[in-house]
Amino acid sequence: MSTDDKVTVSAAEFHRNVGVYQDIALTKPVTITKNGRERTVLLSAQEYARLKRRDRRVIAAGELSERQVDAIRNARVPDRYADLDKEIKD
Repeated sequence: MSTDDKVTVSAAEFHRNVGVYQDIALTKPVTITKNGRERTVLLSAQEYARLKRRDRRVIAAGELSERQVDAIRNARVPDRYADLDKEIKD
């Protein structure tokens, strides 16, 4: 869902027509403004769930399984990034 597809509405207008904007939010974000400034965004439950799935979790190295440690240890940087090696040289 691209932000170009969003609808912007004042808080007063949103309050008067909540159902309308809930329906719109099923297909595109609805940005709600207060005093002319963006304040909140209404999203469909499906879009919210999609965004939540993209969340990342930070864990300590000691929490990694042996399999995960092996995967990291054996990971290789693709050749197309070889020019970045100069960034980490002494």
